Amino acid sequence: MKYQQEISRRRTFAIISHPDAGKTTLTEKFLLFGGAIQVAGAVKSNKIKKAATSDFMEIERQRGISVATSVMSFEYQNTLVNLLDTPGHKDFAEDTFRTLTAVDSVILVVDSVNGVEEQTRRLMQVCSMRKTSVIVFINKMDRDGKNRFDLLEEIEKELSISLHPMTWPINQGKEFKGVYDLHNRSLRLFTANTKATDEDTISISDLNDGQLDDKVGKKDADLLREDVELIDGVYGELDVASYLSGDVAPVFFGSAINNFGVKEMLDTFIRIAPVPRDRETNLRKVGVGEDKFSGFIFKIHANLDPKHRDRIAFLRVCSGKFERNKYFHHVRLDKDVRFSNPYTFLAREKSVVDDAYPGDVVGLFDTGNFKIGDTLTEGEEFFFTGIPTFSPEIFKEVINKDPMKTKQLEKGLLQLTDEGVAQLFTQFGGNKKIIGCVGELQFEVIQYRLLHEYGASVQFNSLPFYKATWITSNDPQKLEDFTRFKQANIAEDKDKQLVYLAQSEWFLNTERNNNPEIEFHFTSEVNK
Repeated sequence: MKYQQEISRRRTFAIISHPDAGKTTLTEKFLLFGGAIQVAGAVKSNKIKKAATSDFMEIERQRGISVATSVMSFEYQNTLVNLLDTPGHKDFAEDTFRTLTAVDSVILVVDSVNGVEEQTRRLMQVCSMRKTSVIVFINKMDRDGKNRFDLLEEIEKELSISLHPMTWPINQGKEFKGVYDLHNRSLRLFTANTKATDEDTISISDLNDGQLDDKVGKKDADLLREDVELIDGVYGELDVASYLSGDVAPVFFGSAINNFGVKEMLDTFIRIAPVPRDRETNLRKVGVGEDKFSGFIFKIHANLDPKHRDRIAFLRVCSGKFERNKYFHHVRLDKDVRFSNPYTFLAREKSVVDDAYPGDVVGLFDTGNFKIGDTLTEGEEFFFTGIPTFSPEIFKEVINKDPMKTKQLEKGLLQLTDEGVAQLFTQFGGNKKIIGCVGELQFEVIQYRLLHEYGASVQFNSLPFYKATWITSNDPQKLEDFTRFKQANIAEDKDKQLVYLAQSEWFLNTERNNNPEIEFHFTSEVNK
């Protein structure tokens, strides 16, 4: 294991949440702890994002939203932390889903006021599918929200994961007094509108210590004693192996905006979070400690700088050492490529990097060679699996308003769907092009970009479909018969895989019941 030292000091994770749960604020606090930024508010003002991002697309500036995953790196306690901050807007959820394939663990932010929300459920389904290690941060404890025990029960039930409290709150809302660290047996006191400091932490190994009554009052001290006795009895010590296997999620309570309860979580994260892991390919498992380089593209962002028409492909390094100006093998295209200006993103700056190790994310300038799921190696012919494409929920037919620009339109549709902005389906046995998206906003983005980047003018006509499911069967005849009978509802995706477009949940369930030999899949792995 040539690069063991570099591998063992890396932690690569994503922060995920429902919009407005406090993800951006938490990201900012992590960067403050890591010394990557000095001023609170830098994240919200987008000062730490890649400079070119602020120039990306007029539509982004008009809406004031981000459609990109930001990659940020910082050092903390001699550990290199690669943090991928994901878009919160549900219309760009698929970008978040794919980002989860490039990380080794996640921190899930839950709003204590609203509890588990729809976006949270969908994100956790992906984590469960991949057995990703999860830490839960219950935010906004300084606001009146749900009862803490009820909240834990709701999270366990809704997200199908076992929780393990690592800190425990003393009250909430206006009465919020702090958290008790169950691991270190220490009390951190909360004062509204002030930032937590080390002076606010008191070591109380014995909860019967009278100091506790002095600090929080007898009533709250007695309640904390009862709660901790119950928690210790039910949960005991955290089984780190169960966390690493994705079966148990440690839970922390706090208030990100007040920087309260964040340090305890970050310290625990550094201590227990997984280092970069081995990864499955279509041929074999690639060991993270292998000498030879391998990596995969999990995101493509085109025209970050409209003046230069550039595309950046985001590469996750899986094994070996990535080196600038060295030739690597592009498996899908079966050709060798090299990169003279690969980038890493260090908080406010993007800088040219000479080498990178497993866990690192590198930005590669792309002239159209890459699509999501592409694999680079030092010669081996395998590709990484498990990069999913999700079932879209809104479907529209593409109408070309300028037949003279047909070639430009086809090129634009292919490139934008390579990026993962949307999914492209072709009606089975016909030429009708259907775009499938997670949200309405993506259609605006596609229409705008087709016109301004490819000169193709289109309109979209809504189609009455509810869900796209990929269909497979061990009985080729049954699949052929189903495809023939349901031709109006059958399409092919870009990889020529068959897709059934259901008009409603009732139609979908009926077809599943009537055709037990056919499997209906809600995700399709890229490169399957």
